Amino acid sequence: MKPLEKMNIVVLDGYSLNPGDLSWKKIEVLGNCKIYVRTPPNKIIPRSRYADILLTNKTVLDSSILSRLPRLKYICVLATGYDVVDTVFAGQKNVPVSNIPTYSTESVSQMVFALILELTNHVGDHSRRVLNGEWSACKDFCFWNHPLVELDGQTLGIVGYGKIAKSVIKKALSFGMRPLVFTRTVPNQKNTSVHFCTLEELLQKSDIISLHCPLNDQTEKIIAEKQLKLMKKTAFLINTGRGRLLDEKALARALNQDKIAGAAVDVLSQEPPEKTNPLLTAKNCFITPHIAWATVAARKRLLGIAADNIKGFLSCQKINIVNSDLLP
Repeated sequence: MKPLEKMNIVVLDGYSLNPGDLSWKKIEVLGNCKIYVRTPPNKIIPRSRYADILLTNKTVLDSSILSRLPRLKYICVLATGYDVVDTVFAGQKNVPVSNIPTYSTESVSQMVFALILELTNHVGDHSRRVLNGEWSACKDFCFWNHPLVELDGQTLGIVGYGKIAKSVIKKALSFGMRPLVFTRTVPNQKNTSVHFCTLEELLQKSDIISLHCPLNDQTEKIIAEKQLKLMKKTAFLINTGRGRLLDEKALARALNQDKIAGAAVDVLSQEPPEKTNPLLTAKNCFITPHIAWATVAARKRLLGIAADNIKGFLSCQKINIVNSDLLP
């Protein structure tokens, strides 16, 4: 296949990636390109019917959808996770599916420390109190409403050991922290800065725990009531991975009962969350709306990798294909 064939390219939900501050040009030049801000379920088939190439972020492409798109030749998921696509069914139909790996490593690890620093320094709350007049009314030259925690010498427990986890470890070492890591496959290489241990040991010894493992049957609710009971009462929990790594009800109970000191999450089990999500009203719980990946730099990289994925497909190269073992 050649780019000159001008395949029809459809972006089903481009807004999250590019709300208007980036250019689609790298993808637009690769074919006849139609970009939709969002696509509701009842519009997926009409908008995709004549597409040779589909780009999706969170729009679900399951077997019931894919079976009705006989023209489709290739799917590019505009994210690292690709569970929105039935990759097995796509492979059986000889439709390669690619993803975008490693584009947000530094941005996500930066967000981990933004959340850690909010829990330990409470910058936002103190700023709000100043603006509300509390400092002006204070009898002393300073005040604080929360214990302020120094990171130097603290133990940071990291669940998982992928690229983001390693970037977090690098930043943690610059703060003088001691990294503990739980991973199902301990690497052979020796890293004297990192101590590998069981999950139980990590939970018991860590002052701060950050989740960086993939979501699968083994890791869903890897942190639940049993695990929370092992944590220090002064410990903080961070989740920038996937919402379902946590048992949210158990975490809310632990926070409300002062079993742990605080939590900060950028992801939830359902996004956007229901108003009844227990974490929305839990004590000392900071929640950000899934933005760790979304720096301008990371989104530019994502767009560039997506364009390279499509170019690879058009020139019969398998770039970032996640279902290559299922293709004929």
